[in-house]
Amino acid sequence: MDLNRDDPPSGPIVTGFSGRGFRIRDTVFPGGLLLTPEIALPWEDCPSVEGLTPAALGTLCDLDTAPEFMLLGTGSGLVQPPRAFVRAMEAKGIGVDVMDSRAAARAWGVLRAEQRWIVAALMPL
Repeated sequence: MDLNRDDPPSGPIVTGFSGRGFRIRDTVFPGGLLLTPEIALPWEDCPSVEGLTPAALGTLCDLDTAPEFMLLGTGSGLVQPPRAFVRAMEAKGIGVDVMDSRAAARAWGVLRAEQRWIVAALMPL
């Protein structure tokens, strides 16, 4: 019997954590992180969960192909975002799956290995 390792998913994958931030290969993002299937961007002006608005995500969801949904990592613990934020994202056709940022980073890797077309907004740990 041959065992073959699947090809790694394309695009950025969180490979670890550093302080309050995230590591993607050799690059450390010391604060928040925005992910698309193609790029990883530092989330420079990451608000608190309570202050989250669609505008705070910048162009994260402006992809040629709309994302299936968004993983929202709310830092070191699970905190529900404002209902107005979730409704605004759903009005754009983007569901929001909320979890702590470590869990969201792990879920990102699993879902991208399945070639799911998603985005993620990970708040600092």
